[in-house]
Amino acid sequence: MLLKDKVCVIAGAGSPRGIGYATAQLFAEHGARVVMLDIAINDDIVAGLKAAVAATAGPEADVVGISCDISKLDDCKRAVDEIVTRHGAIDCLVNSAGIVRGTPMLSIEEDEYERILTVNLKGTFNLCQAVLPVLVARGCGSIVNLSSSAAQRGGGLVGGAHYAASKGGVIGLTRTIAREFGPKGIRANIVCPAMIETSMLDGLPENRLREIVAAVPLQRAGLPREAAGACLFLASELGGFVTGATIDVNGGSHIH
Repeated sequence: MLLKDKVCVIAGAGSPRGIGYATAQLFAEHGARVVMLDIAINDDIVAGLKAAVAATAGPEADVVGISCDISKLDDCKRAVDEIVTRHGAIDCLVNSAGIVRGTPMLSIEEDEYERILTVNLKGTFNLCQAVLPVLVARGCGSIVNLSSSAAQRGGGLVGGAHYAASKGGVIGLTRTIAREFGPKGIRANIVCPAMIETSMLDGLPENRLREIVAAVPLQRAGLPREAAGACLFLASELGGFVTGATIDVNGGSHIH
């Protein structure tokens, strides 16, 4: 098991169709003590994850859920304090929480812009700032932040300029953390997914979806678990000498 007894915090793990949920499941299957963070987490979601893990890895999964509004730094600090009280440590943080809007540039209203940036960038910043003192005190740890190919290519399949900007900020933030905290034993890396079968694709018409898939070298959409696999590599000792890196999980749709 790659994460045996490691305390892994997965933000944005509340949607069973999401990358965060898939990451929480995969980490639990590899022996992690998983904390699912989400503003909408509840007992049913946690029970569902435990049942899914039990079907593949046995009934001993250590999984808890904590409600957290990542847009508020105080709430992030409160959640981190609760995790440390419960588990005594944090080994890994995966920031997978995010929202998307496909509004054209000239139609983006200020409140929509603020909402996208607040959740996607400020929320990631808040959780990193809340968790980093715990990792620094231990002299080790890993942070994996989810960005998007939209940040690399300028716009995405479903995301507008504000979404791309927020995810671009996540890349810059993560690289800065890697540089500043590497001497303290902490690694920070980025996963950039694209064309993953999550609810973010729900608004695409079927014919448009087929066109996009046809242009992907691997000729299909990716699975949340495949994005989770990149997170597992970066969180585990397999990625022990990797920091400041950007891992693309896009089927070849953006090769650069």
